[in-house]
Amino acid sequence: MGIFQIVAFAIVASLLTIILKEQKGSVAFFIILFTGIVIFLILIQQIAQVFSLLEYIAQKANVNGMYVETILKIIGIAYIAEFGAQITRDAGLGSVASKIELAGKVFILVLAVPILTAVIETILGFIPA
Repeated sequence: MGIFQIVAFAIVASLLTIILKEQKGSVAFFIILFTGIVIFLILIQQIAQVFSLLEYIAQKANVNGMYVETILKIIGIAYIAEFGAQITRDAGLGSVASKIELAGKVFILVLAVPILTAVIETILGFIPA
């Protein structure tokens, strides 16, 4: 499914949501939720291709696999947290969306600690004692 089909699907879903929002708010929300999930599932294939390419490039460059894997996990957490926050914001739950974003940032920080530690150790290795 190309970008034009995704946009057309999203526009149709948006029009349905606008029409149904006044009469059946819960149905309108489920249309939004379904649309977001379908688009996300379609994009997972594209994201997987990018991840595969990044892993291939990292292998060719002899980069430690742990670092690449961690960075890919961080990217995944960022996308998932953003998606969840947008869905909850669409439902009118901005405070829950903020909590999802906070949780995503904390998970990213936890994953980044080993990389930051390695960078600091490398820098310290260059400084004469």
